[in-house]
Amino acid sequence: MLNALIEATRSQFQGRMLGLVLWPLLGSLLLWTVLLVVFWSQGMGALRALTEYQPVDAFLNDWGLSWLVGALTLIVSFFFLPTLVAATAIFITSVFAMPMMVDHIAARDYPQLVRAKGGTTRGSILNSLGALLVYLLLWILVLPLWLILPFAFVIPVALAGYLNDRVFRYDALAEHATREEYEEILRRHGSPLFGLGVVAALVQLIPFVNLISPVYSGLSFIHFALAELQKLRAEQPLGLRPAASVR
Repeated sequence: MLNALIEATRSQFQGRMLGLVLWPLLGSLLLWTVLLVVFWSQGMGALRALTEYQPVDAFLNDWGLSWLVGALTLIVSFFFLPTLVAATAIFITSVFAMPMMVDHIAARDYPQLVRAKGGTTRGSILNSLGALLVYLLLWILVLPLWLILPFAFVIPVALAGYLNDRVFRYDALAEHATREEYEEILRRHGSPLFGLGVVAALVQLIPFVNLISPVYSGLSFIHFALAELQKLRAEQPLGLRPAASVR
Protein backbone atom coordinates (compact mmCIF):
# COMPACT_ATOMS: atom_id res chain seq x y z
CA MET A 1 0.00 0.00 0.00
CA LEU A 2 2.69 2.47 0.99
CA ASN A 3 4.63 1.85 -2.19
CA ALA A 4 1.47 2.33 -4.27
CA LEU A 5 0.78 5.67 -2.56
CA ILE A 6 4.37 6.82 -3.11
CA GLU A 7 4.27 5.80 -6.77
CA ALA A 8 0.88 7.51 -7.19
CA THR A 9 2.37 10.73 -5.79
CA ARG A 10 5.21 10.52 -8.28
CA SER A 11 2.84 9.82 -11.17
CA GLN A 12 0.49 12.61 -10.12
CA PHE A 13 3.06 15.23 -11.05
CA GLN A 14 3.83 13.87 -14.51
CA GLY A 15 2.67 16.17 -17.27
CA ARG A 16 -0.11 14.04 -18.71
CA MET A 17 -1.58 13.28 -15.28
CA LEU A 18 -1.52 16.94 -14.26
CA GLY A 19 -3.82 17.60 -17.19
CA LEU A 20 -6.40 15.25 -15.67
CA VAL A 21 -6.25 16.55 -12.11
CA LEU A 22 -9.12 19.01 -11.90
CA TRP A 23 -11.63 18.19 -14.57
CA PRO A 24 -13.40 15.23 -12.89
CA LEU A 25 -14.27 17.37 -9.86
CA LEU A 26 -14.99 20.47 -11.93
CA GLY A 27 -17.19 18.41 -14.24
CA SER A 28 -19.07 17.05 -11.23
CA LEU A 29 -19.50 20.54 -9.75
CA LEU A 30 -20.78 21.89 -13.06
CA LEU A 31 -23.23 19.01 -13.46
CA TRP A 32 -24.72 19.39 -9.98
CA THR A 33 -24.82 23.18 -10.21
CA VAL A 34 -26.92 22.93 -13.36
CA LEU A 35 -29.18 20.28 -11.80
CA LEU A 36 -29.65 22.40 -8.67
CA VAL A 37 -30.59 25.48 -10.64
CA VAL A 38 -33.13 23.53 -12.67
CA PHE A 39 -34.58 21.11 -10.11
CA TRP A 40 -33.94 22.45 -6.56
CA SER A 41 -37.45 23.80 -5.92
CA GLN A 42 -39.19 20.74 -7.33
CA GLY A 43 -36.86 18.36 -5.50
CA MET A 44 -37.30 19.98 -2.10
CA GLY A 45 -41.05 20.09 -2.62
CA ALA A 46 -41.08 16.37 -3.40
CA LEU A 47 -39.02 15.58 -0.28
CA ARG A 48 -41.36 17.57 1.94
CA ALA A 49 -44.37 15.87 0.37
CA LEU A 50 -42.78 12.49 1.07
CA THR A 51 -42.22 13.29 4.75
CA GLU A 52 -45.84 14.46 5.05
CA TYR A 53 -47.13 11.17 3.59
CA GLN A 54 -48.96 9.46 6.45
CA PRO A 55 -47.00 6.16 6.63
CA VAL A 56 -43.69 8.02 6.39
CA ASP A 57 -44.80 10.62 8.93
CA ALA A 58 -45.91 7.84 11.32
CA PHE A 59 -42.58 6.04 10.92
CA LEU A 60 -40.62 9.22 11.66
CA ASN A 61 -42.69 9.91 14.77
CA ASP A 62 -42.51 6.33 16.03
CA TRP A 63 -38.74 6.29 15.75
CA GLY A 64 -38.22 9.81 17.08
CA LEU A 65 -36.99 11.08 13.74
CA SER A 66 -39.51 13.86 13.18
CA TRP A 67 -36.65 16.35 13.53
CA LEU A 68 -35.46 15.19 10.11
CA VAL A 69 -38.29 17.12 8.46
CA GLY A 70 -37.09 20.44 9.84
CA ALA A 71 -33.46 19.59 9.10
CA LEU A 72 -34.16 18.42 5.56
CA THR A 73 -32.75 21.44 3.74
CA LEU A 74 -29.67 21.51 5.98
CA ILE A 75 -29.01 17.80 5.49
CA VAL A 76 -29.37 18.01 1.71
CA SER A 77 -27.29 21.18 1.38
CA PHE A 78 -24.38 20.43 3.69
CA PHE A 79 -24.24 16.63 3.76
CA PHE A 80 -25.88 14.98 0.78
CA LEU A 81 -24.89 17.39 -2.01
CA PRO A 82 -21.13 17.34 -1.20
CA THR A 83 -21.41 13.55 -1.06
CA LEU A 84 -23.06 13.49 -4.49
CA VAL A 85 -20.42 15.82 -5.94
CA ALA A 86 -17.53 13.69 -4.61
CA ALA A 87 -19.16 10.41 -5.70
CA THR A 88 -19.91 11.78 -9.17
CA ALA A 89 -16.28 12.93 -9.51
CA ILE A 90 -15.19 9.36 -8.75
CA PHE A 91 -17.63 8.05 -11.38
CA ILE A 92 -16.31 10.52 -13.98
CA THR A 93 -12.74 9.53 -13.13
CA SER A 94 -13.62 5.85 -13.43
CA VAL A 95 -15.33 6.02 -16.81
CA PHE A 96 -13.39 8.74 -18.60
CA ALA A 97 -10.00 9.21 -16.94
CA MET A 98 -8.98 5.73 -15.75
CA PRO A 99 -8.40 4.27 -19.26
CA MET A 100 -5.93 7.07 -20.01
CA MET A 101 -4.32 6.71 -16.58
CA VAL A 102 -3.91 2.94 -16.95
CA ASP A 103 -2.36 3.37 -20.41
CA HIS A 104 0.07 5.96 -19.09
CA ILE A 105 1.16 4.04 -15.98
CA ALA A 106 1.37 0.70 -17.78
CA ALA A 107 3.54 2.14 -20.56
CA ARG A 108 5.93 3.86 -18.16
CA ASP A 109 6.14 1.45 -15.24
CA TYR A 110 4.86 -1.96 -16.40
CA PRO A 111 5.76 -2.18 -20.11
CA GLN A 112 6.25 -5.97 -20.03
CA LEU A 113 2.81 -6.63 -18.53
CA VAL A 114 0.67 -8.33 -21.21
CA ARG A 115 -2.83 -6.94 -21.66
CA ALA A 116 -5.43 -9.68 -21.33
CA LYS A 117 -8.20 -7.12 -22.04
CA GLY A 118 -10.57 -8.93 -19.70
CA GLY A 119 -12.71 -5.90 -18.90
CA THR A 120 -14.91 -3.64 -20.98
CA THR A 121 -16.15 -0.06 -20.96
CA ARG A 122 -19.65 -1.41 -20.37
CA GLY A 123 -18.36 -3.43 -17.42
CA SER A 124 -16.69 -0.33 -15.98
CA ILE A 125 -19.86 1.73 -16.25
CA LEU A 126 -22.04 -1.00 -14.73
CA ASN A 127 -19.55 -1.62 -11.94
CA SER A 128 -19.31 2.09 -11.11
CA LEU A 129 -23.08 2.62 -11.22
CA GLY A 130 -23.68 -0.41 -9.02
CA ALA A 131 -21.10 0.72 -6.48
CA LEU A 132 -22.51 4.25 -6.52
CA LEU A 133 -26.06 3.01 -5.94
CA VAL A 134 -25.03 0.82 -2.98
CA TYR A 135 -22.94 3.67 -1.55
CA LEU A 136 -25.79 6.20 -1.67
CA LEU A 137 -28.30 3.70 -0.29
CA LEU A 138 -26.03 2.86 2.65
CA TRP A 139 -25.35 6.57 3.19
CA ILE A 140 -29.08 7.23 3.59
CA LEU A 141 -29.76 4.15 5.73
CA VAL A 142 -27.08 5.00 8.31
CA LEU A 143 -27.87 8.73 8.40
CA PRO A 144 -29.25 8.65 12.01
CA LEU A 145 -25.94 7.18 13.21
CA TRP A 146 -24.15 10.33 12.09
CA LEU A 147 -25.51 11.99 15.25
CA ILE A 148 -23.30 9.72 17.39
CA LEU A 149 -19.87 11.35 17.51
CA PRO A 150 -17.56 8.38 16.77
CA PHE A 151 -19.79 7.26 13.90
CA ALA A 152 -19.92 10.77 12.44
CA PHE A 153 -16.31 10.35 11.35
CA VAL A 154 -16.02 6.60 10.88
CA ILE A 155 -19.12 6.08 8.71
CA PRO A 156 -18.35 8.55 5.88
CA VAL A 157 -14.74 7.38 5.70
CA ALA A 158 -15.75 3.71 5.62
CA LEU A 159 -18.42 4.30 2.98
CA ALA A 160 -16.08 6.38 0.81
CA GLY A 161 -13.45 3.69 1.22
CA TYR A 162 -15.95 1.11 -0.02
CA LEU A 163 -16.80 3.25 -3.05
CA ASN A 164 -13.15 3.88 -3.96
CA ASP A 165 -12.35 0.19 -3.60
CA ARG A 166 -15.30 -1.11 -5.61
CA VAL A 167 -14.87 1.39 -8.45
CA PHE A 168 -11.12 1.66 -8.91
CA ARG A 169 -10.09 -1.97 -8.44
CA TYR A 170 -12.10 -2.98 -11.50
CA ASP A 171 -10.78 -0.16 -13.69
CA ALA A 172 -7.18 -0.72 -12.56
CA LEU A 173 -7.23 -4.38 -13.66
CA ALA A 174 -9.80 -4.52 -16.46
CA GLU A 175 -7.32 -3.84 -19.27
CA HIS A 176 -4.67 -6.30 -18.12
CA ALA A 177 -6.20 -9.08 -16.00
CA THR A 178 -8.28 -12.11 -16.88
CA ARG A 179 -11.31 -12.90 -14.75
CA GLU A 180 -9.36 -15.55 -12.88
CA GLU A 181 -6.47 -13.17 -12.20
CA TYR A 182 -8.88 -10.44 -11.09
CA GLU A 183 -10.61 -12.77 -8.63
CA GLU A 184 -7.30 -14.13 -7.34
CA ILE A 185 -6.00 -10.63 -6.63
CA LEU A 186 -9.21 -9.80 -4.79
CA ARG A 187 -8.89 -13.00 -2.78
CA ARG A 188 -5.29 -12.28 -1.83
CA HIS A 189 -5.47 -8.53 -1.41
CA GLY A 190 -9.09 -7.65 -0.62
CA SER A 191 -8.20 -6.07 2.73
CA PRO A 192 -5.27 -3.98 1.41
CA LEU A 193 -7.44 -2.78 -1.48
CA PHE A 194 -10.15 -1.67 0.95
CA GLY A 195 -7.44 -0.07 3.09
CA LEU A 196 -6.23 1.82 0.04
CA GLY A 197 -9.81 2.99 -0.50
CA VAL A 198 -9.95 4.24 3.10
CA VAL A 199 -6.66 6.12 2.70
CA ALA A 200 -8.08 7.70 -0.47
CA ALA A 201 -11.20 8.66 1.50
CA LEU A 202 -9.05 10.37 4.13
CA VAL A 203 -7.20 12.27 1.41
CA GLN A 204 -10.59 13.44 0.14
CA LEU A 205 -11.18 15.17 3.50
CA ILE A 206 -8.11 17.41 3.21
CA PRO A 207 -9.02 20.91 1.93
CA PHE A 208 -7.55 21.75 -1.49
CA VAL A 209 -5.88 18.34 -1.70
CA ASN A 210 -9.35 16.90 -2.25
CA LEU A 211 -9.40 18.71 -5.59
CA ILE A 212 -6.95 16.16 -6.98
CA SER A 213 -8.06 13.20 -4.86
CA PRO A 214 -10.14 11.32 -7.50
CA VAL A 215 -7.20 11.10 -9.90
CA TYR A 216 -4.69 10.44 -7.11
CA SER A 217 -6.90 7.65 -5.75
CA GLY A 218 -7.16 6.07 -9.19
CA LEU A 219 -3.38 6.22 -9.63
CA SER A 220 -2.76 4.52 -6.29
CA PHE A 221 -5.10 1.66 -7.24
CA ILE A 222 -3.44 1.29 -10.64
CA HIS A 223 0.03 1.03 -9.14
CA PHE A 224 -1.09 -1.44 -6.48
CA ALA A 225 -3.14 -3.62 -8.83
CA LEU A 226 -0.63 -3.79 -11.68
CA ALA A 227 2.26 -4.51 -9.31
CA GLU A 228 0.31 -7.38 -7.74
CA LEU A 229 -0.73 -8.69 -11.16
CA GLN A 230 2.91 -8.67 -12.22
CA LYS A 231 3.85 -10.68 -9.10
CA LEU A 232 0.99 -13.10 -9.71
CA ARG A 233 2.13 -13.79 -13.26
CA ALA A 234 5.70 -14.29 -12.09
CA GLU A 235 4.37 -17.27 -10.14
CA GLN A 236 2.90 -18.71 -13.36
CA PRO A 237 5.83 -19.16 -15.76
CA LEU A 238 3.64 -20.70 -18.44
CA GLY A 239 2.19 -17.28 -19.11
CA LEU A 240 -1.30 -15.98 -19.67
CA ARG A 241 -4.34 -18.13 -20.03
CA PRO A 242 -6.86 -17.10 -22.67
CA ALA A 243 -8.44 -13.78 -21.77
CA ALA A 244 -11.78 -13.90 -19.98
CA SER A 245 -14.12 -11.13 -18.98
CA VAL A 246 -13.55 -9.59 -15.57
CA ARG A 247 -17.27 -9.14 -15.22
